[in-house]
Amino acid sequence: MKFFEDKRVEELSVGQMLWLMAFAYLFGIALRLIWAHWAAGHPEFFWNGEIMINTNDGYFFASGVQKELFGTLQHNPRVPDIFYTATVFFTYLAAKLLPFSLDTVILYMPAVISSLVVVPIILIGRLYHSTLMGFFAALLGAIAWSYYNRTMVGYYDTDMFSAMAPMFILYFLIGAIEKEDYLHLLLAAAMIVLYPFLYDMGLSIVYAMGLMFMLYMVVFHRKERFTYQAAAIVALALMPFYWPLKVAAVAIAAIVFKRDLLGPLHEKLVAAVAVLLFLWLGDVFPLIWHKIASYAVRGTESGGLHFFQVNATVREAGKIPFELMAKRISGSVPGLFAALLGYLLLVFRHRSFILALPLIGIGVFSLWGGLRFTVYAVPVAALSLVYLVFVATSFMQNSRLRLFAIGALTFLALWPNIIHIQSYKVPTVFNADEVRVLDRLKKMGDDRDYVVTWWDYGYPIWYYADKNTLIDGGKHDHDNFIVSEILATSSQLEAARLSRIAVETYVSSGYKVVADTLFAQKGSTPIDPERYLRQLAEEESVKLPAKSREIYLYLPYRMTDIFPTVTLFSNLDLKTGRQHRRPIFYKITNFRDTPDELILGGGVKLDKRRGVLHLGRQEMPLHRFATTVIDNRGKTHANVQTVHADADLSLIFMKSYGSFLLLDEKMFNSLFVQLFVLGRYDPELFELVEDSPWAKVYRIRL
Repeated sequence: MKFFEDKRVEELSVGQMLWLMAFAYLFGIALRLIWAHWAAGHPEFFWNGEIMINTNDGYFFASGVQKELFGTLQHNPRVPDIFYTATVFFTYLAAKLLPFSLDTVILYMPAVISSLVVVPIILIGRLYHSTLMGFFAALLGAIAWSYYNRTMVGYYDTDMFSAMAPMFILYFLIGAIEKEDYLHLLLAAAMIVLYPFLYDMGLSIVYAMGLMFMLYMVVFHRKERFTYQAAAIVALALMPFYWPLKVAAVAIAAIVFKRDLLGPLHEKLVAAVAVLLFLWLGDVFPLIWHKIASYAVRGTESGGLHFFQVNATVREAGKIPFELMAKRISGSVPGLFAALLGYLLLVFRHRSFILALPLIGIGVFSLWGGLRFTVYAVPVAALSLVYLVFVATSFMQNSRLRLFAIGALTFLALWPNIIHIQSYKVPTVFNADEVRVLDRLKKMGDDRDYVVTWWDYGYPIWYYADKNTLIDGGKHDHDNFIVSEILATSSQLEAARLSRIAVETYVSSGYKVVADTLFAQKGSTPIDPERYLRQLAEEESVKLPAKSREIYLYLPYRMTDIFPTVTLFSNLDLKTGRQHRRPIFYKITNFRDTPDELILGGGVKLDKRRGVLHLGRQEMPLHRFATTVIDNRGKTHANVQTVHADADLSLIFMKSYGSFLLLDEKMFNSLFVQLFVLGRYDPELFELVEDSPWAKVYRIRL
């Protein structure tokens, strides 16, 4: 490995390094523009003359910028201010100072920010005397599968900082070890202080990196004074204090240590106290365990009322197979094994790289925790894989031939990731027709009004309709039960009453969780949620809170894809946590119609003559067959025919959508199916204010 360490052959000047950084940075941006080029060919992806974003959560941060720029959403307590996170802050500055619209800024900002990950990767390579290793690793780390997916053009979210920020911290910590200087140490402390502002979701990872750094210094450099000075400064930076206090504490400690105002023994005592305070005040181990448990433990809650946990329904929080983990981290299974071997060799040659172990560990945890955790391991895996390439080619004497071999092998590692980028054609969150519905809703009422709908659509409703919601993409609490009950109940009276009660209770309580407020024990009498809901559905005289704002129901066509999941949250006994019999609701888009049979796939077919469904070998009579058609004005017309009055299953042919719904009696009578699919509603309870094939919007009359 002489070539690897020979600076005369390998090391480059600062100017050459900067050129390589610029090339790797532009490479990361250029490949992300592939999606933008594809999306530009789809007119339905455009709104206000710009391509829309492709991640739901992006509208949360964009709404915060929108509120500051345009004065919208003034009555929404959930909208972040511009100092909530760096994503909002830098977006606001860009939209305010640059000649681009907010829609353009949020579209391209992920590519501009996330591609900066190449900087710490190249700098780590340079620390280990191989800028070229860092450069080739940067090419891979900038566009590897998982990192690309969560930082592509249009994926406007804090994920743009998710791997980039920890890599800067890793570089500065390794630099502090390798160079034993205050510059890298203080820069590491500064990045640690800044990190929650950049990406607070990964705070437990930074805690783990900080602890790893302290442990490393004590194990391998325990006789050096710098070890205890560094441990104290990092611990102070990690303290859960208001950031100006942390900056002041770090600055004072650095001055004291630099001027040698304390003796070695006192420095050790300061370090010990700082570390213990950090562990105690930061609840370090409970925080790390909570992060693990929140993704590894799923189901219903075990204390009090038993509400359904949202993590059980989130795909990115589910277990994944090893092959998928490997592809998302390194592009392929061989690539991951090469990266793991390279990591071991790199730690063997430069033991300070063991500080990257928390990032590798969280990547492996994705096998249990879900897709989102793979992104943290990508840059470290890239460095490790390319290091293995350098080791494997170290026998070559001809430097040009070796450089060619390194480039070719790196390209082999890059290729499956490039293929993935070319094939990864995700749509925008909403299409233009759906946004038109929200734009018309924006013109109704004012920004004090509420929209009751599932959390998937909360943030876009904020951004495009300037309305408030009870639940949204980040408010996964017990109110999922409330909204699920409204959408799934067979009583339109209950749905209308509960909508009014929920919204008014939410506002008047100071935005507390509605379910906890409604079902809280009154004195010594526990509340029976099911009895309370029956009263809303059946009793004529129910006192409702005074109306203070308009409430709308937003029922989109796309909810037909997730309605079974929506019903999970209310289809249980809150007192025991036991699920009721799971209702039947299947959407069928691939079918074949013959004179005698309607073949629906999956072993399901309808005998037209007898009105009997065949489910494999089982026969079940059909209760009713319904056909819905949408006319040129967007109005739904339904024709319902009873086949066997005592049966449970119904079949709805949504002719205009070219799809069928197979559902039981409970789902057929649900509010969503009645109001959206069939267009049947009680005009005393609801007013249809927006009738579109993409979504129906009703105003609550109560």
